[in-house]
Amino acid sequence: MGVMRFLINPESLLDDCDDLVAPYISGMDGRVFPTRVVRRGNELECMRQQSDSGRLNLACPIQGFGSPVLCTSSLREREQPYHLALELARGKISQVRDQLGAWDVLGMRIPSKFFAPYKEAHHLFSKAIACQEQLEACAKLSISAITEICRAGELLTQAYAEQQLAARRQRMAHAPVSLGCDLGRSPVADIDSQRFCQAFSAAIVPVEWRVIEPVEGSYHWEMNDQQLDWCEEHRLLPCGGPLLDLSPGGLPDWLFTWESDLLNLQSFVCDFVETAISRYLGRIRQWEISSCGNTGGVLTLSEENRLALVARSLETAHQVDEEIQLMIRVDQPWGAYQVRGQHRLSPLQFVDALLRSGVGLSRVNLEIAVGFQPHGSAYRDLLEFSRLIDLWSCLGVPLQLTLAFPTASGGDSCAHPDVEVGASSWKAGWSEHGQAEWIRSYLPLLMSKPAVIGVFWAQWSDSVPHRFPHSGLMRSDSTEKPSLQEVIDARSVWHGNADPKE
Repeated sequence: MGVMRFLINPESLLDDCDDLVAPYISGMDGRVFPTRVVRRGNELECMRQQSDSGRLNLACPIQGFGSPVLCTSSLREREQPYHLALELARGKISQVRDQLGAWDVLGMRIPSKFFAPYKEAHHLFSKAIACQEQLEACAKLSISAITEICRAGELLTQAYAEQQLAARRQRMAHAPVSLGCDLGRSPVADIDSQRFCQAFSAAIVPVEWRVIEPVEGSYHWEMNDQQLDWCEEHRLLPCGGPLLDLSPGGLPDWLFTWESDLLNLQSFVCDFVETAISRYLGRIRQWEISSCGNTGGVLTLSEENRLALVARSLETAHQVDEEIQLMIRVDQPWGAYQVRGQHRLSPLQFVDALLRSGVGLSRVNLEIAVGFQPHGSAYRDLLEFSRLIDLWSCLGVPLQLTLAFPTASGGDSCAHPDVEVGASSWKAGWSEHGQAEWIRSYLPLLMSKPAVIGVFWAQWSDSVPHRFPHSGLMRSDSTEKPSLQEVIDARSVWHGNADPKE
């Protein structure tokens, strides 16, 4: 068994971190090793089956940045414990330095304000290395270095997004990135059509099997029909699905009778896929066939059987209409769920297997639900988001993103009973202001990436049942949150308005 040890100094360094955000070891290729982490006083012990070198990933409170996930550089196992704060500083500095070199080679103009915190981080880090025997002094200097390098990384990534967006606007008359929102179970009469259309050019019509066919053979299409009519009336591009939701509680209850009979299960799945696509043939041209196939959690399906079920669903959809665009949704795209040791394939490997099988997959939807546990992703900074998109771009298929960010912590009576918002937060915390500021910071970056062709918000309103609590752009009383205006502003800026609020 491989073991890595880290000294925590001060001992209170990780006290405010969310227990739901489990630390883990990852490899050079991003693969997550099943990791068991035990804290013994001021020492963090990370145990795994492999003895390969790896990076420790964990959420750490940083002044002015909340509790982002940080990672060390690649470390080998050794008897002597590593100094946690020092190694986190080394890892973040290396990450920013590598990205700086890559963007500089591409001709990016590095902003002058970047260099002050960048140089200060290196200065503090060198002083921390020189006093490693003085644990408290080393820790204090290391944490200060992390704060400075996080500031430098944010400035660098913001400059990249601004320059990329400006270049894309010059080359293209129309925005190549669709902004959309999931309608959920919101009746169209309750949607502010004017504000929705100011913010979005597309909408997800949730064709949910468990809602449409709660009893075998009894279908209820009324709400979907109304939502699709509403989309066509307001010239919104509709996207249907996901048809096969493999998250806990995502399938009809009556289907559990067949969970041990894979052939009959496939038959039921394919029948629903064919029925839904045939019903809206010619009206919905983009379909999300599955969600949570990489993580699972429903029925007793193995990873291999889930992969086969998703592949068979894609084949069926393609047979119904060869012209439609097919995608699958990948949740937790950083792959942190692999820490539990129940998955052999990383998220990237899961999708790559489908692409290699030639089943008609034309794009990938990455679901990034910030702060939600256990079905979301921990908070990461701008640079980590940029690196994630670049990694998934290597697949060579267009990317769509589905985003969620909470405006409050805790659970919600409308949400899944097992879903809650973690304590570890982004900068000022989970709030309406925080949600708006997060959108203002992250949406331009995502829109600047050439591989991204769509960015969708996961929930329109908090007034209806939803998977991620407190994530809507509208409050339960149908008044809008500040975040909706941020989306409208982002869309307006793309078209070159001097004042997007005009």
